[in-house]
Amino acid sequence: METLFVEDLEVRGKTVITRVDFNVPLKDGRVENDKRIRAALPTIEYLKSHGARVVLISHLGRPGSEVVESLSLCPVAEHLGKLLNSRVKFVRDCQGKAVETAVANLDDGQVLLLENLRFHGEETDNDPAFAARLAQGADIYVNDAFGTAHRAHASTHAITRHVKQAACGYLVKKEIDFLGNALHIPKPPFVAIIGGAKIAGKIDVIKHLLPKVDRLIIGGGMACTFLKAQGAEIGASLCEDDKIPLAKELMAQGGDKLVLPTDYTITDHFDFNARTMNPTRQVKADEIPKKMMAVDIGPASIKLFSEIILESKTVVWNGPMGVAEIDASAQGTIGIAQALAEATRKGAISIIGGGDSAAAIEKTGLADQVSHVSTGGGASLQFLEGKPLPGIEALSQSK
Repeated sequence: METLFVEDLEVRGKTVITRVDFNVPLKDGRVENDKRIRAALPTIEYLKSHGARVVLISHLGRPGSEVVESLSLCPVAEHLGKLLNSRVKFVRDCQGKAVETAVANLDDGQVLLLENLRFHGEETDNDPAFAARLAQGADIYVNDAFGTAHRAHASTHAITRHVKQAACGYLVKKEIDFLGNALHIPKPPFVAIIGGAKIAGKIDVIKHLLPKVDRLIIGGGMACTFLKAQGAEIGASLCEDDKIPLAKELMAQGGDKLVLPTDYTITDHFDFNARTMNPTRQVKADEIPKKMMAVDIGPASIKLFSEIILESKTVVWNGPMGVAEIDASAQGTIGIAQALAEATRKGAISIIGGGDSAAAIEKTGLADQVSHVSTGGGASLQFLEGKPLPGIEALSQSK
């Protein structure tokens, strides 16, 4: 996707409205985790240092189109100011006279953060009039919020019709480059690892990747549906019976490309909310007792999958191998993370597709040992499905 990049633009003296993803956890009126704020710093600092008048817009949480004081971006403005070592102005709305005045009074290199976009229902409705009000006084639009790029909202889509130029920032460019290169010009062998609970949410990803990859590893609860389609005994494990015909179709299409677990860690009961589980043991993938359920891939599967990963030159991972939130059933996911880190050290390009996979590799402490961890769960999934991202398609095309 040949979109304009922020460095392609002349921003000095221009008002640049920049969509960032400051949807961060707050605790006692303070930012609890600033990873997403830090991810936007390269774009903000570039605009500041090149004399732009920077207007930042973001959502925070799900206020339901109402003003919810606990979801105000005011603490984020204060925290961002500390990171930038300069004051960040803040207005308690994202449209209207107060905003127009604050924007008009910005000096070159100054930063203004507007209030939570989702205090207004028109944001998620992609309302053109609301988008026009957001863009009031702006010359240029920059999207650096990849995590929202799969949504056609006013601040990611309609707003681009009300500015002279629309470009991507550093974070979005990095996402496009890594994911795009993996899908379109991967260095072989190209391996994809798809996990999670259900096939339903990953059908399009599997279908899109299967013709492109050299091996496609299926893990997590969704693999049980494939195993049952082969006639295996999966006990009380999660299974989507209505997807068994699809699983058979995908296995026929994939042939030797498609790799399933050979063993599982099983239990007779686990409580997801309490993060507790009855004692576990390992069995072959086709020998799960009737009252037991698979909660993680077993050691033989970890070894098999790791060997495939270590032979790869490009590897994409989306979805955990088991109930990764509970330590007793997280070993498969940890094993995959460790294999990815080792493959990266050996020269492979490793990409973690956001969401649960990103959380899992963060938990293992290996996030800085892989090539790229996507900041957008839903957006990266849609990208891997081969579907367009409205927030990216809306940007100006480079010449």
